[in-house]
Amino acid sequence: MEAVFILHHIRSDDEFGDDAKLIGVYPTASSAEAATKRLARQPGFVEHPNGWQIDRYELGQDHWTEGFGSAEGDE
Repeated sequence: MEAVFILHHIRSDDEFGDDAKLIGVYPTASSAEAATKRLARQPGFVEHPNGWQIDRYELGQDHWTEGFGSAEGDE
């Protein structure tokens, strides 16, 4: 099955909470990893070097199937 690799950078701090950025969609894990190396010295990324996340997604499949919970939580 065909897949793509989604690269996010997630910054967590007291001032902003969690701040996730979608960096890109890549055809291989190694190309997503190469993007982290290219961008690691950019402002914001350099201060949060452990914020990189690469996830594999199969094409043609549903990846979120639970719907949305209520504001008070799932009951």
